[in-house]
Amino acid sequence: MLLIAAKGLIGKPHITPSGEVSILLSALPEVLSPCLRALPTKLQDAETRIRNRPVDLLVNQESSQLLRTRSSMIQYMREFFLKDDQVEVQTPILAEMAGGAVARPFVTTATEFPTRKITLRIAPELWLKRMVIGGFDRVFEIGPAFRNEGIDLIHNPEFTTCEFYRAYTNLDDLIQLTEDLILGLAKHLKTRCIQRLSSLSIPDLNLDVPFQRLDFISELEKGLKCPLPNLTDPRARDQMIQLFTDHALLLPPNPSLPQLLDKLCASFLEPRCIEPTFIVQHPECMSPLSKSFEHPHIKGQRVAARAELFVKGQEIANMYEEENSPFEQRRKFEEQLQYRTEAPDDDIETDESYLDALTWGLPPVGGWGCGIERLCMMLTGTSRISGVLSFGTLKNVVAKSPSTL
Repeated sequence: MLLIAAKGLIGKPHITPSGEVSILLSALPEVLSPCLRALPTKLQDAETRIRNRPVDLLVNQESSQLLRTRSSMIQYMREFFLKDDQVEVQTPILAEMAGGAVARPFVTTATEFPTRKITLRIAPELWLKRMVIGGFDRVFEIGPAFRNEGIDLIHNPEFTTCEFYRAYTNLDDLIQLTEDLILGLAKHLKTRCIQRLSSLSIPDLNLDVPFQRLDFISELEKGLKCPLPNLTDPRARDQMIQLFTDHALLLPPNPSLPQLLDKLCASFLEPRCIEPTFIVQHPECMSPLSKSFEHPHIKGQRVAARAELFVKGQEIANMYEEENSPFEQRRKFEEQLQYRTEAPDDDIETDESYLDALTWGLPPVGGWGCGIERLCMMLTGTSRISGVLSFGTLKNVVAKSPSTL
């Protein structure tokens, strides 16, 4: 006799008088797991859904498939880098100093060192470049980063970053790799959704290559209809503040020169980046970890060998040729300390340990980074970062109790 066990049911095949295929039980069902509450038929309110995430994943198939898509995307990226002969590594999350980006870190202490400040990393960059110095010519890491800053539709203090560092790679190589990765990811996710994730609708993005490029200073001057001051001049900050006043632009509170330039970029350049667009050749002061040179067409302006990819006005990836001179890197770190004086809320320190590592010789290297959540949002058309985080933003995670269903 053929016995069938399905979800705790044991019996034999049976056809009812109406012709329906069924099971004729030979034993009472065994309760495999108790469920003490009835699942709602609908769960639509965004706040209720994210505060009751297990129920949301059961009731709303799109929520579950979005997280599965994120997982598939990370797997594709990992395979992409491994095929490029890169080595995946894991670098410290806790350290004495948080470097690799300008952001406010989370600060804690360790039982072993109760009097010393310990920070959670804001980026793995400086650790990964130490690996390159150590002979790992191509390395990447996919892991968590933490920035003690605000929460909104596209930002969360805890997020997943992906960074790679590739020796003997210039900016054009990085741009080409980025285009190949984005095109491959979009095709992969489209195929996966057709085959397995039917509830998820992947948006059609215009990914014609090569992606458009905007020169930072040239395009900004076109938008302002006036030239920028010489940004290497000690008076550049005051001149930029005057430019804001002349154009009736809202000044950030107690701004540094990089913050003023970033504000102009957000106002004049980023809104133009609806289709995939690289903003290139940022002013040197905005990229202290990047190599720099004189702008090829604007005399006196020093710019970074850097590109940022924007899609629909949002930054997706950041890449540059890394500064490998310990002397130039020290100069740029010292300039950053000057900007800290201008804007004292910025927590910037000179990483002497990294400068010492550079004295052993960092080969010419291209560096690349992106936020996994932001990339997933772009490729899936998701408007809230909470949708691509397993349990929402920090606000949802620290909520004292779930919303009432």
